[in-house]
Amino acid sequence: MIIDTHIHLDDPRYVEDFEAMMQRAHEAGVEAFVIPGAHPGTLERAVEICDAYEDVYFAVGVHPYDMETIDSVDFKHYLSHPKCIAIGECGLDYFRLEGSDEAKVEEKQRQAEVFRRQIRLAKEYRKPLIVHIRDASHDAKMILLEEDAAEIGGVLHCYNADDELLSLANQNFYFGIGGVVTFQNAKKLVNILPRIPQDKLVIETDGPYLTPHPHRGERNESAYTRFVADKMAQLLNIDVKEIESLTTTNAKKLFGFG
Repeated sequence: MIIDTHIHLDDPRYVEDFEAMMQRAHEAGVEAFVIPGAHPGTLERAVEICDAYEDVYFAVGVHPYDMETIDSVDFKHYLSHPKCIAIGECGLDYFRLEGSDEAKVEEKQRQAEVFRRQIRLAKEYRKPLIVHIRDASHDAKMILLEEDAAEIGGVLHCYNADDELLSLANQNFYFGIGGVVTFQNAKKLVNILPRIPQDKLVIETDGPYLTPHPHRGERNESAYTRFVADKMAQLLNIDVKEIESLTTTNAKKLFGFG
């Protein structure tokens, strides 16, 4: 069995064939799903799905691209829901920084403030973090260390294969591995995967994004975790059933469900 630890089931692209898509996932051996919180506009849809499906859970959080919405999120309301198991996806993303050097510095400072607020909420409510890091490894790592985020831990969603982040395995953080590991140009991730402690590996899709080979160009969905598990087994030279077992055990330990 497999747990998809990061799937945007509340995305409109799943509405048309939602039940069929979930059936394909179950047939592929997916036993649980985690919907990350990225934008407050989709949170009610996430709750609706979790109420309808016993094996779906959600997180509440604000993606760095949507940080201006953080004051509109009633975190206490969502964190009181029994299916709310994490805070995020939150973090730092410098990929789209624009404007003058001064504007970029201000943007980074705002992202850091919103990230810190969510770490502190996670510690207050004893929930793990779902962390998004893009082109910001050093700053994100320093914030996690400064805020003593190891106290609650979490997952580095779509782990970017940055060597600097590997030490966070000792800080109660897990590493989300998705479709990127199947890409031909994913040499950094392929090379670093064997260095990640196996008790800190979890599987994700980030659907509808980052669809694995051989389905690149299509909408991603949880059934495609099969291709991720197969590739991980190949790279680590272990049986795919062992990959399924250890990543499922890790996900349950991380999120405290099952």
